[in-house]
Amino acid sequence: MLNQLLYITWDPNLVAFEIGPLSIRWYSLCWLIGLALAYFVVRQLFKDQKIPDEKFDPLFIYCFLGILVGARLGHCIFYEPEYFLSSGKHMVEMILPIKFSADGDWHLTGYEGLASHGGTLGLILALLLYVKRTGVKLWTVLDNIAIATGTTACFIRLGNLMNSEIVGKVTDVPWAFLFVNGHPSIAHEPRHPAQLYEALAYALLFIIMIILYKKSKQPTANSQQPAVPQVGTGFYFGLCLFYIFLFRFFIEYTKEIQVDFEAGLPLDMGQILSLPFIAIGGWFMMKGWKKVKG
Repeated sequence: MLNQLLYITWDPNLVAFEIGPLSIRWYSLCWLIGLALAYFVVRQLFKDQKIPDEKFDPLFIYCFLGILVGARLGHCIFYEPEYFLSSGKHMVEMILPIKFSADGDWHLTGYEGLASHGGTLGLILALLLYVKRTGVKLWTVLDNIAIATGTTACFIRLGNLMNSEIVGKVTDVPWAFLFVNGHPSIAHEPRHPAQLYEALAYALLFIIMIILYKKSKQPTANSQQPAVPQVGTGFYFGLCLFYIFLFRFFIEYTKEIQVDFEAGLPLDMGQILSLPFIAIGGWFMMKGWKKVKG
């Protein structure tokens, strides 16, 4: 008991507020805040780059649906295929935010399980459709979205923190969390707040992106070329992928496995899925730098 007093007891109310019979959970609220911040950041970037408002307006819908559908399907297929692909009812649960009970009845649960790797793939596919419809250059769209991504990623992980999910491994560091609302098997063990580590890393990514974007608009002292690549080169898209998934790869060492089959793997599923994103991101970063250097 004395040892537990040395750590941070994490026991938040899962519900942020209620409107009549409707309960708004912190997790959902964090998702909405993250998406709203990205919306305003990208809108400002489009205005700064003189892209017409009518080309921006449909972007949010494409991004929202792409991230949500991709993240949901990614979790179901990558992490729990033996459950969600085992019956027609479970496949319905992949698409709709419901869960069937043993007697055949169902109840509304919200989407319990979203995977960032699937969300990234869903977002990219949605942006390809957006580009085809609006005619905005693909790399301009991808770079602008990448600049804002850190805000959304940060709040998604804060939502995970409020849900006491995706927890870290047992540790004795003084900032360890006791996830009282977590699964009974972890509720009384001090653990790394891995969600908080990621949230802080993604907030830092956003700051780095804004600094680089401002530098990209300023020529160097002895050249008319900017010091860093401009939007439209693919550099920011590459940096976003490289930074997020490289950090994700190493932060997995502080996390508990999410599903049992990962226990027998040399790398967990999050690390395996991160490797191609790291490689793709690094390639686009180098390609963007080459455009600056001529």
